[in-house]
Amino acid sequence: MTNDAMNGKIPVEAVFGRRLDIIRPSRGDLATVGRQYVAAVEPTAAATVTTLRARGWTPAIISAGFTDAIRPLAAHLGIERVCAVDLQFAGDGAYAGFDRDFPATRSGGKPEVVRRLKRELSPERVVAVGDGVSDLETKPEVNLFVGFGRYVARERVRREADRFILSLEELLSLI
Repeated sequence: MTNDAMNGKIPVEAVFGRRLDIIRPSRGDLATVGRQYVAAVEPTAAATVTTLRARGWTPAIISAGFTDAIRPLAAHLGIERVCAVDLQFAGDGAYAGFDRDFPATRSGGKPEVVRRLKRELSPERVVAVGDGVSDLETKPEVNLFVGFGRYVARERVRREADRFILSLEELLSLI
């Protein structure tokens, strides 16, 4: 289901809640995933983010992933702004639902998040990097959309991106 949504074959909203109802992740599960994200981070990510911040960029993560799983990676990379899906948990840490109003839980939602950030931060330029069709949807809202294919190279993203990279350090020469 996730691959079909990431490839644009089905709308994100058609699978988002259903996946969670099947998986029912606990707080502990999200902590485990967060550690795995840090362990598997793209090798040039930390240095690239550090260089971008030094050049005056404000890095942000916009994701249909889960905030509690993404925050450890964001902290590891020094990224303060995380726009992701909050999950709700019962007192015992069991899954109890998700923020159904967060835009990235539906197709066309990530551009809405980009517009919000643009209103808040008033940047001179906006660059988006992503590997999925939901990321590609941000292209009309940004100055440059860079497809990323190190882990999964989706043909539509490769074809429609302004530029396409396999390593995050390649971003430094593009902006």
